[in-house]
Amino acid sequence: MEEQHEVLDLIELITRNDGTTYYEIGNMVQNGRAELAAERGFIKEVRILQLNIPHSQNVIKYEHFINTHYKMQDESMDHWEEWKRTPEADQLVHDILEENHIG
Repeated sequence: MEEQHEVLDLIELITRNDGTTYYEIGNMVQNGRAELAAERGFIKEVRILQLNIPHSQNVIKYEHFINTHYKMQDESMDHWEEWKRTPEADQLVHDILEENHIG
């Protein structure tokens, strides 16, 4: 897959249909797709927790992981693609949440 060039600059909380939640580092386009997924019943809810997070080294590394493993869903989506993470990517998200005093 060709590497994407998405800049990630917000933290959101996504609620799956089973009621479980997870944090994601995204951007306004990705958040808009999540809102659309909620309207279509693919997920229960998405909430932005923090906008304009600092572009730290952890964010840059996580961006690279997402941009090389995933393609941003378009409006014709027929499901919600949860970004599955490696243990290293999980640690990056954990560190980003700590940097931003969330979680």
